[in-house]
Amino acid sequence: MRIDVLLDKLCLVKHRSIAKNACDKDLVLLNGEPVKPSKKVHVGDRIKIMLYGFIVECEVTEIPKGNVSKSDAQNYYKLLVRNQ
Repeated sequence: MRIDVLLDKLCLVKHRSIAKNACDKDLVLLNGEPVKPSKKVHVGDRIKIMLYGFIVECEVTEIPKGNVSKSDAQNYYKLLVRNQ
C-alpha cells in the first residue's frame, strides 16, 4: 500500500493530501529515509512523521485490506515515539 494512503487510513493524518504534501516536503521518513508519496509500505517498516511541531514514530504491524474505522486504526501499528 502507498505510504500516503496508509497514513490516511490509519488516521495518522487527517487527509491523504496532507500526507502527500508532507512526503513531498521530506517530513515523512520510512526506515530513516525520506520517501515519495507513492512508496510502498510493508509490515515491519518504521514510519516517522514530523508535522505541526509533533513527531510520531510507529512500526507497521499489519497492512489493512480496505477502509479502517478510527477505533480499529491502532491495531495496525505500534506507536514507538510521540513527542510534542
